[in-house]
Amino acid sequence: MQERSRAIIALSDGTVEYGYAVGHYGTTGGELCFNTSMYGYQEIFTDPSYYGQLMMMTYPHIGNYGASSRDDEAPKVMVSGIVVRAFSYDYSNPMADESLNAYLKRHKIVGITGIDTRKLVRHIREKGVMNAVISSENLDADQLVQMAKDWVDMNGLELASKVTRNEAQTISHEGHQYKVAAFDFGIKQNIINSLADRGCSLRVFPAKASFEEVMEWNPDGFFFSNGPGDPNPMDYAIETVNKAKKTGKPLFGICLGHQLMALSEGIHVSKMFVGHRGANHPVKNMKTGLVEITTQNHGFSVDPDSVDAAVAEVSHMNLNDGTVEGLEFKNFNGFSVQYHPEASPGPQDSRYLFDEFIERLKQSKSN
Repeated sequence: MQERSRAIIALSDGTVEYGYAVGHYGTTGGELCFNTSMYGYQEIFTDPSYYGQLMMMTYPHIGNYGASSRDDEAPKVMVSGIVVRAFSYDYSNPMADESLNAYLKRHKIVGITGIDTRKLVRHIREKGVMNAVISSENLDADQLVQMAKDWVDMNGLELASKVTRNEAQTISHEGHQYKVAAFDFGIKQNIINSLADRGCSLRVFPAKASFEEVMEWNPDGFFFSNGPGDPNPMDYAIETVNKAKKTGKPLFGICLGHQLMALSEGIHVSKMFVGHRGANHPVKNMKTGLVEITTQNHGFSVDPDSVDAAVAEVSHMNLNDGTVEGLEFKNFNGFSVQYHPEASPGPQDSRYLFDEFIERLKQSKSN
């Protein structure tokens, strides 16, 4: 029988809920967000775009298939803590390496279970995203509420430099046709896999790598990755995008990379009231009229009113709230999407975007 210790989650607006501790015993905090995916919790917990956030899973049963090293999207867990309704200490998966509880303890991730996540998600949807603190060592609600109020706000926070790699790494593909310089602002492993599987040899550069170093490798195109935090303070990355644009070679951006490419063209990016996180978001392709079910994870978005038709065309639109999900740029060879075509977890409706990037590489090399 699993020993159950009490835990508490306190929100910055004074909301307090009590439950039971999972994972590492301690105290943690961050921006409280929620993900509507029904599976893929390990890929979500290791997504660098969630760095500095508390992850609340809306699907109630979490942990039932354990944890496996092959499901990691990064070398370590990136969320600050987890909130779940019903945590499973046991698992029924012969391919798993360990239980999710053991996995969380090994990565020193604090969590809480036994929480009415439906109630808490509704609260966030009504009041907007806010900071919170989880603790299994301090049950003083007043102290924890104050700690949540004092926690650093995500707005204006640059975090890509916290999750990027320390040095450039080459991922070669036998018989590769194209060389892609990928900027790691928190790049997911399945993005690397998706490009490598299409015949690309990648050199993945740290977020603040000099463009001169990048060009020494003589890439055929540039990829700007997903990542955490606010893109607006990332002057160094916007400068890199501008330099890449001047080469005339193809550019492709996903999530944070999409926002950076937009900012480089004078398009505004701002914090969302709640954000999009899950594997079931409907997006309309404005070129084809087809609807894709997509994986999403972002708390910032492009301001549609700032998209100048002479600068960019909205290529994809979210059908839930009408937000911008993709841009086709007019003044350079580039396109970007706010969502995640590599999924992991999620549907594969949008994998064609990698093929579109490959086609642009092919045309660029033939010119």
